Amino acid sequence: MWHLIRRLLGGKTMTTVLAGHVAPTFTLKATAGSSFALADALKKGPVVAAFFKITCPVCQFTFPFLERLHKAHKDDPVSFVGISQDDARDTREFLAEYGITFPALVDADGYPVSNQYGLTTVPTVFLIAPDGKVKVSSMGFCKADLEDIAKHLGQQFKKTPAEVFLPTDAVPDYKPG
Repeated sequence: MWHLIRRLLGGKTMTTVLAGHVAPTFTLKATAGSSFALADALKKGPVVAAFFKITCPVCQFTFPFLERLHKAHKDDPVSFVGISQDDARDTREFLAEYGITFPALVDADGYPVSNQYGLTTVPTVFLIAPDGKVKVSSMGFCKADLEDIAKHLGQQFKKTPAEVFLPTDAVPDYKPG
């Protein structure tokens, strides 16, 4: 049903922060204890921010593909961050279980950053350009949106877009979060 609603509404109207709008700034603690400030990261390059809960099956499905993108851009000035709605210990276990090497931030009790971004579901993934504008706003697992992120990053770094999905990957076009 969400897929139908998403299609009828052009695929981008279920989150508050839409493509073309300025992303709210934030600073959060990483599971490793350091701080991450969006404004500082954007000075270095684009940011891929993926909001998630560790118990969300669609998040568990999506994050390995984000990791694939992260590895493809390991030498580029792009920041990948997960923004967890769980505590640091459980989030670290999630990262280890799913082989995620990019940092995860912890959205404190009450999810202030998730609320700033107007989330209605997880996963929700944003590609934020260095100027602070959202280039891609994606809810649930959306194959086309992840390919769009790869395309934008390829253009940003003047390289062929990373292969997010292998021919052997059996992935649907969309899975609601």
